[in-house]
Amino acid sequence: MTEAALAAAPVRAAAPPLALLDDPLELRGFTSFSADAAGRQVAESALALGGLHCGSCAGLIEQALRGVPGVLSASVNGAAQRATVRWDAGRTRASDLVAAVQRAGYTAAPDTAAGARAQRQAERRSATWRLFVAAFCSMQIMMMAAPAYFAGPGELAPDLKQLLDWASWLLTLPVLWFSALPFFSGAWRALRQGRIGMDLPVSIGVAVAFVASSGAAFQPGGVFGHEVYFDSIAMFISFLLGGRWLEMAARHRAAESLETTLGQLPASVLRVRADGSTETVSAQRVAPGDVLRVPTGQAFAADGVLTRGSTQADEALLTGESRPVPKQPGDAVVAGSLNLQAPVEMRVERVGADTRHEAIVALMRQALSQRPTLARAADRWAGPFLAVVLLLAAGAALAWWFIEPERAVWVAVSVLIVTCPCALSLAAPSAVLAATGALARRGVLMRRLDALEALASVRQLFVDKTGTLTEGQLRCSAVHWQQAARHFGPAEALHQRAALLAGWSSHPLSCALAADAQAPDAAFGWQAIQEEPGRGLQARDAQGRTWRLGSQAFVSAAEAVPLSTVGGAPEGPQVWLGCEGRALACFVLAEQLRPGTAEAARQLQADGVRITLLSGDSPERAAALATRLKLDGAHGGLQPQDKLALLRRAQQGGQRVAMLGDGINDAPVLAQADVSLAMGEGALVTRSHADAVVVSNRLADVADARRLAQRMLRVVRQNMVWAGVYNAACVPLALAGLLPPWASGLGMAISSLVVIGNSLRLARHSSRQV
Repeated sequence: MTEAALAAAPVRAAAPPLALLDDPLELRGFTSFSADAAGRQVAESALALGGLHCGSCAGLIEQALRGVPGVLSASVNGAAQRATVRWDAGRTRASDLVAAVQRAGYTAAPDTAAGARAQRQAERRSATWRLFVAAFCSMQIMMMAAPAYFAGPGELAPDLKQLLDWASWLLTLPVLWFSALPFFSGAWRALRQGRIGMDLPVSIGVAVAFVASSGAAFQPGGVFGHEVYFDSIAMFISFLLGGRWLEMAARHRAAESLETTLGQLPASVLRVRADGSTETVSAQRVAPGDVLRVPTGQAFAADGVLTRGSTQADEALLTGESRPVPKQPGDAVVAGSLNLQAPVEMRVERVGADTRHEAIVALMRQALSQRPTLARAADRWAGPFLAVVLLLAAGAALAWWFIEPERAVWVAVSVLIVTCPCALSLAAPSAVLAATGALARRGVLMRRLDALEALASVRQLFVDKTGTLTEGQLRCSAVHWQQAARHFGPAEALHQRAALLAGWSSHPLSCALAADAQAPDAAFGWQAIQEEPGRGLQARDAQGRTWRLGSQAFVSAAEAVPLSTVGGAPEGPQVWLGCEGRALACFVLAEQLRPGTAEAARQLQADGVRITLLSGDSPERAAALATRLKLDGAHGGLQPQDKLALLRRAQQGGQRVAMLGDGINDAPVLAQADVSLAMGEGALVTRSHADAVVVSNRLADVADARRLAQRMLRVVRQNMVWAGVYNAACVPLALAGLLPPWASGLGMAISSLVVIGNSLRLARHSSRQV
């Protein structure tokens, strides 16, 4: 297979059968293992769920999973349809978890691209057929009901009306037994576990309406009167299924978008043999040290280093940066990024779960399986609200029984339907999920969804310096040339001499200066290279002249050079270059600010956030950087316990505090902060303690995340207000008998769609626009 054919070949995978889920190779795709304090092996599996229709479904699945022997904890996010289960690997198996979900009446598959895709296809097919049957039968039933609506008094013969009612009854059966099955099964599952779900009022309303209409159809003038509402039943179910179908479509689009981004790893790769030929192997067979050839348009299958060729890579998933990143031999490449420009070769350094790509996927799965505090609060309110709804419907039926018995049943049905709290249950999860997706596209991955709510109210941000505000690497920021330099050639040539000589040392200052090298190493023909630890490098050129690179005293031992010749006090660490004992240049090294840091700091301060620098660097350098960025304060020379004390002092003062860091020494402070954010390039222990990981490594995205969090809270409040206003307006109408059952169903469906549409505004706009 040619490289072009390999890049264009489709990747097909099927969801594994239940019996194969326990295979170690298959299990590795959706399960991670660790040991707890007792020494037992604990597994954590990610599952994609199907068949959920409301917020109470998440609780039912959690209860079913927790009932499996060996399960330690289970968390289900109903909006994202994801579950995270921690289980004792010695007592149960992954297949037992999936079987438990299936016994509860739902579907589950490993949370991998293939399994989730198959799950969505099955859910979409089932939902489409149920909606089609309900809508088609509704149209036929409406035709049967039309004569009764349009005929004048006495124009429609009683036997003809009864015949039309029987036909409507017959057409209603497939709507009830097929289209409405999710409502009845959901209500039954909730009752079986001793809970009141949101499907219960709908099921009771539909069942009561059908029984009463059936009595009126087969025994006109009896206890149920002579009016039938088969058309209202079918229309209500059609409206409700239509709303759920649109909700499912929006959720699937978000899942497919994320899956497309996360599922870029190729299934097969071209591995270069020792003789230079290539072989096609599975991506799972790649090992560190392998050399891979990556065609144009294909994703890098592992983390590694480019060894041959130059190209550009799309690292949008990893950094949030939409612009292609140039890659030259020696540059690092990361799994999941796309090779855009030309075929290249890379040496593999990390594979599988060790890659940055898999770390991001794990973060996203963990976030999607959580249920935020706002959602749990809504669920707590939904239960008592449903109990009140049932009592209200029963009271309305009793009152109308004495006012107008024939309308008692229909008023109760309308009350049950119109007050179903679907919109209330969706108000928070839909907004949180949309905001999380928008942040992920900008390069901020939330590990704890509750942190979004806390981030919106943060007024004090503590930041680390090295690796957070600055790049963490020294670079040459200024060159001060001496008078003697003009006798040794052009300034650029001297700069290259210093950079190439610095490349022979592993000293941090030498490495920083060596990064400026552009000419080949043989350009100056260095000979007799020697390094004196703590002082510098010495070498001879082709003309036999002795050059030195290092400290000022080492370079100009025979000729003292006052500091005034380099502009007074040093701006940072200095590396001197000299020849034959004469100082030629002083290279000043400094940490480089991350791009956009100054603008982001001003944006945060404009939003009312105080920014304080906490650094282990010298107080002078910390203060200089704080002055440069116009921060609100700076503390230098700090140990981890000092940073922790300052943060606790701010919290004791009543402030909600956020911490942004990247080093191992920041882990205790991140754990203490109300909201903790870690840079994506930071230490693993730091990222594991953080509520969010800024994989883009941009402070600007922290400012954007806070603004989006504030907007998310506004959207949640808007959703809650809408759900409350809707019920406040419609419940009195239903109690007064002014709202027929079909109108109640339409109102409930529209209410849920308004909530979902309002939340999706968070996903449609980038965080730069919030």
